Amino acid sequence: MFRISKKESFSKKEAISYRLIGFLIGIVLSGIIIAALGYPVIKTFISLAEGSFGSAIAIRNTISFLIPLSVTALGLSIAFKMRYWNIGGEGQILMGATAAMGVSMIMPASTPGPLMMIAMLLAGFVGGSVWALIPGFFRIHMKTNETLFTLMMNYLAICFVQYLYFELWKDPAKMGFPGIQDIPFKARIPYVSGVSLAIVAPLIIVILVFFLIKKTKLGYEIRVVGESEPTAHYAGMNVKKIMFVGVLLSGGIVGIAGAVKLMGSTGTLSSSLGGGAGFTAIVIAWLANLSAPMIIVVSFLIAALEQGAQFIQVRMGVPAAVADIVKGLILMSVLGSEFMLRYKVVVGAHGAKNKLDAIPSDKEEVHHVEPIVETKENAL
Repeated sequence: MFRISKKESFSKKEAISYRLIGFLIGIVLSGIIIAALGYPVIKTFISLAEGSFGSAIAIRNTISFLIPLSVTALGLSIAFKMRYWNIGGEGQILMGATAAMGVSMIMPASTPGPLMMIAMLLAGFVGGSVWALIPGFFRIHMKTNETLFTLMMNYLAICFVQYLYFELWKDPAKMGFPGIQDIPFKARIPYVSGVSLAIVAPLIIVILVFFLIKKTKLGYEIRVVGESEPTAHYAGMNVKKIMFVGVLLSGGIVGIAGAVKLMGSTGTLSSSLGGGAGFTAIVIAWLANLSAPMIIVVSFLIAALEQGAQFIQVRMGVPAAVADIVKGLILMSVLGSEFMLRYKVVVGAHGAKNKLDAIPSDKEEVHHVEPIVETKENAL
């Protein structure tokens, strides 16, 4: 007999060691696959690194991947702090971009560029937050499963954007071909030395999210709700209001990611605008342990992996599927190391008394967060 039991604690040294081992295991597994398919292993990994960091162009491309990933992960981290599992990042990116696109289409052509850009960013926030609040409302008031609800909202968003692309917003200038007109050039985020100024977005948002979670009353309440809803109720907190605001902020920030991508790299709206960032950002948020500064670091590493995987397709002639396998094996191995870091396998009668020991009771949860409640006045 064996059981899986949660570890009581682990050191920073252990955390770094486990993640490094997981990364190395991913490299080894990827190397085996690459060798089995007849490609040179060492040369492939060198090309992977060159594609990510080997030139100024490579670094700029890595940064372009970083921007939507980091902003989306920062938005999702707010919801995850409340243990509200927002899996709808992809849809919220699309709806944020859709709202921004709509604003660019209805604003007069004489509108100054900076004013139009601000309006589009605000529209992106509203579009993402409204889309997130639909499942949020049902979770808060009817206790529905937000994981499934937010996941399904992704596909509704994709279908809605496809309808706009092929029908409602179809550009007559494209002579019968599907597509939506480009946003005005003055609403595009400029580049400086080949680097998009959109990089400012994650740098500003990471500061705001860190300050929100660590230094404000709302952030304190979000953390308490995430630790234990019964404790939050016991402390007199309005849990429904806290979750409402948390979901609104989470979806709004993800929506900004969509608006920024529209105004930066794409210039027009399509159902592929998200590019999977909404799903990859979930992995990033958890690998960063929901820490805002670490989200930027992990996003950069994942963006480098994304860019490197694309580069080896061109340099080595590696099929896209193989590049995706390499990327997936490395991510899977790192995620597996997270599980081994936080849990242990107990063999025999020692350790957990039953299979449910790894799940804390309500009493244990309340005891765990009591120190937070006792220092509430200081936190405010």
